[in-house]
Amino acid sequence: MAQLHKMGKGGENTMIILFDLDGTLIDSTDAILESFHHSFDFYKVVRARDEDIKKLIGYPLDIMYADLGIHKDEVWDYVGTYKEHYREISTQKTLLIESAKEAVIKASKFATLGIVTTKTGLYSRVLMEHFGLMDYFDVLIGHEDVQNPKPHAEPILKAMQALDTEGKEIWMIGDTKLDLISAQNAGVNSIGVLSGYDNREIIETYTKFICDDVLEAVALLEVRNISHNKA
Repeated sequence: MAQLHKMGKGGENTMIILFDLDGTLIDSTDAILESFHHSFDFYKVVRARDEDIKKLIGYPLDIMYADLGIHKDEVWDYVGTYKEHYREISTQKTLLIESAKEAVIKASKFATLGIVTTKTGLYSRVLMEHFGLMDYFDVLIGHEDVQNPKPHAEPILKAMQALDTEGKEIWMIGDTKLDLISAQNAGVNSIGVLSGYDNREIIETYTKFICDDVLEAVALLEVRNISHNKA
């Protein structure tokens, strides 16, 4: 059964900030690519190109494999093999994006924080604990917690259900159109960051707020929060 990873930190903040993981807070590109290639080698099929895999990061694994040419009847075998390998290497081959830790700590001082990701919630929590950041988040919604992953509204709405949203501005920070469309569908604000997998041209199609990285995004929201509280 899917589990909601609620931390229960809470507070009297007037803003909620939900973060994507891959490309926003962490860079797990090497772990993702290695795990895909491991699965292709295991089943003795021609490897997909790195460029083609990177274009799909952010989508659920089954969709990624299908788009890379794996037959729908075999997709879940590949996903299982991928996850087994990823679990072994993820902490060693994942990096925090530069300034991500500073951004999370800064954001926690004026907002309630959550993570909304298409990654498996279990692995996501392990990674955040590895980096010493999990305690800053009140909720973590992973792939297993929803029926409809991003760009559907459900992941964001589920995070909101776990938090006290009354009277609070809600923002989603992400690096791909999936994050931003999900925010639109959920009726919340969004900021696109350029530290991940989609470029400015794509991001500006879905949000008017664009920052180089998550620290710049948090700084923007901090100013907005100060202005709101003074009003």
